[in-house]
Formats: sequence, C-alpha cells, structure tokens
Amino acid sequence: MVINADDILHLLEDVCDPEVPVLSIVDLGVVRGVEVHENAVEVRLTPTYSGCPAMDVISSAVRERLEAEGFSVQITMVLSPAWTTDWLSEAGKEKLLAYGIAPPVDTPTPRALFGAEPIVHCPQCGSAQTELLSLFGSTACKSLYRCKACLEPFDYFKCLK
Repeated sequence: MVINADDILHLLEDVCDPEVPVLSIVDLGVVRGVEVHENAVEVRLTPTYSGCPAMDVISSAVRERLEAEGFSVQITMVLSPAWTTDWLSEAGKEKLLAYGIAPPVDTPTPRALFGAEPIVHCPQCGSAQTELLSLFGSTACKSLYRCKACLEPFDYFKCLK
C-alpha cells in the first residue's frame, strides 16, 4: 500500500489540541508539512506561539499516532513563518463556535495602536453586544469576554496576524 502526505494528514486529524480538544492539530493549522519516505514520516509543526506548552504534548501525540501505524517518525519544529489564525481551517472555526469559544475575527494588525476593537459575537446567543473582561482567558491564546445580552462569559480565540 502506498501512503502519501494526504493519508498522513488524515491520520493526524485524530490528534487533538490538548488546550482546545474540539480542534484537531490539522484544524488548528499547526501541521506545516508532511513528507513520506517509504516507512518514515517527517511532520513539520509550528507552535501557535513561541514557547507554547502544548507543543510537547502535541509532538508526543503525533509520534504515538503514527508509530501505531508502523511509521518511523521525525518531528521538526518550524518557527518561521510564525503561526497565524489565518491557518485555522473553516471547519475548525465552526468547531470552536459550537464548543462555546468565539473564533478569531479579522482585525487590523495588533501593531496598529489605535485600531478598532474587534466585534466579537457571543457563541451562546450570537449577540454582538459583548465586552472584553481580560486579554487573557483560560489559555494565553484566548481572551475573556462577557455577553451583555445573555450575561454569559466566554473565551475568544485571539486573532494573530
């Protein structure tokens, strides 16, 4: 049986992000590339941010998943270009919303000091009447918001460009 990179990506859809378990690492966009050489596989991963504590867990899970299929596995961390929320799949954004986390909203670059605040819709009721409570939510890649309509707090997956 001939295995190609798409087959490996399909297997990696079983590997979930430990911080947001509704997302596979493929949905999250941290899998930057796959190369298959006979029975050896190289998987290139990019962390969502430098120093992300989940990357050790993700690397171990990738290795475990592929070794279970009989592959020799090499994991390579790729830091450039830096990960961006543009790499989240559309299916991943929908999964975030269904899980109760507002997906990233396209905003101007964070370097724009006086850029407009993003309009973040409540994942519970859909209202745009929300407010930022804290730049840091349950993980460093999320902010904590509250809906003014239903009064529920929720995480917002920060937009990183």
